[in-house]
Amino acid sequence: MDAIPNRRAPIARGVLFMHSSPRAVCPHVEWSAGRALGEAVNFDWSEQPALPGSFRAEYYWEGSPGTGAALASALRGWEQLRFEVTEDAGPDSDGGRWLHTPELGIFYAQTDSVGNVVVPEDRIRSAMDSAGANALELHRQLRLALGQSWDDELEPFRQASDLNAVVWLHQVG
Repeated sequence: MDAIPNRRAPIARGVLFMHSSPRAVCPHVEWSAGRALGEAVNFDWSEQPALPGSFRAEYYWEGSPGTGAALASALRGWEQLRFEVTEDAGPDSDGGRWLHTPELGIFYAQTDSVGNVVVPEDRIRSAMDSAGANALELHRQLRLALGQSWDDELEPFRQASDLNAVVWLHQVG
């Protein structure tokens, strides 16, 4: 009898960017993320300069395809959070990007192998149909399809987070 080849389960990878969380909620965020990932997690929290009194963290994760959606679902109940979850595209699955803000709620977009947002043909056709000849309305519809309002709201938190990773080197001697 021929041996059955050992097939590994598909692995998905991504990042959870917790852009802002109140201090009191940080342990609950870790617990919720850990539940979605099926293992306990500990984040390296740092202060979020864009919103004094809040904290930020990044967590690189691995799991089965669909884990990004599970993470976003686990965290979206905490309305005061600002976060992004990415799931890289795999050989058998599309990637995804979930964005959440307290004001806008959650947004999902499919992504390609390099992380670009993919807008389905039907969504583009719908935007064209509803806009008619109105170029400004078409622009508004396409910005909505791309999640531009979520990006606009999260960008100051991304930039402030980038400042935390800066290591200043001083010349000696």
